[in-house]
Amino acid sequence: MTMTAPDPRPALAEGLARLFRDEDPSILAPDAAWDMMAPVDRVTGRGAIMADVVAPLRAALTGLHRRDLIVIGGPNRRDTGGDWLVCVSHYVGMHDGALWGVTPSGKLAFLRAGEFHRLSGDGHHIVESRIILDLPDLMRQAGRDPWDGHGLGTEIAFPAPATQDGLCPPRAGGAASLDVVERMLGALHVYDPETKGSVGQTGEGGTWADDMLWYGPCGIGSNFRWDGFVKDHRDAFLTAFPDRKGGNHYCRIGDGDYAAVSGWPSMTMTMRAPYLGVLAQDAKLTLRVMDFYRIADGRIAENWVLLDYVDLYRQMGRDILR
Repeated sequence: MTMTAPDPRPALAEGLARLFRDEDPSILAPDAAWDMMAPVDRVTGRGAIMADVVAPLRAALTGLHRRDLIVIGGPNRRDTGGDWLVCVSHYVGMHDGALWGVTPSGKLAFLRAGEFHRLSGDGHHIVESRIILDLPDLMRQAGRDPWDGHGLGTEIAFPAPATQDGLCPPRAGGAASLDVVERMLGALHVYDPETKGSVGQTGEGGTWADDMLWYGPCGIGSNFRWDGFVKDHRDAFLTAFPDRKGGNHYCRIGDGDYAAVSGWPSMTMTMRAPYLGVLAQDAKLTLRVMDFYRIADGRIAENWVLLDYVDLYRQMGRDILR
């Protein structure tokens, strides 16, 4: 995605809005392929996307529309290449119909979404996508707890960036923003099994701001500062999956003060201890991951995270949506 005017990001974001609001598929290439969270998984072709993704969402959420929080784009630093549009959004409407196993509440719902869209050569159409909709959180909003009281952090709707500039931000500095994230990811692989700490994460020379905010999917929830992140997520996750290996990203982009990475799957791991109320199974598992970051003064200030926990628990033989 070139930096020359006119900026293509607003038109692409509007194309996504029309896709779901007006059933206008013009942003999709005819042979577009979408890899989505479980239980939808892979959907191929414009017609199938309209029938198997757009139509069910419109039927379940009356008045369906998107409320984007972050819209960024740029060239992929990974070998897979391509120009990508990346979004953090909510799908908003009255939850009047069942959606992929989630029974309706009859109330207003904000369905959290993370999206990576690869663009055609001319930059005008989507040719492939990875999308995670937080269906367990939609279930929670409908009054049913997927984790039977074993959730960790605070459950909130994803907030917009504190700087209120996540929609097509000024583009300068994207490479430097991604550099910070990649430095963090490199250090995160090694950790102290007692404290769950990793060198280079916090303090002088660290990659995380002292007042970092981390916004996670249903079950993990959101937390504040590194200590909160460890207490509400990292401790439980590394105890359950001590051999986890991350990375394996198909896309990494930086755009202005923002960066985003995703792997499909990103993590491979073995379950060694109970997690979110599920007993350890000694099972080999994979996890689809999306991370979106805001950088301030050379450190990560905010991190929005989507994880496909429906697929993770499906691998354990458990359907958490029913």
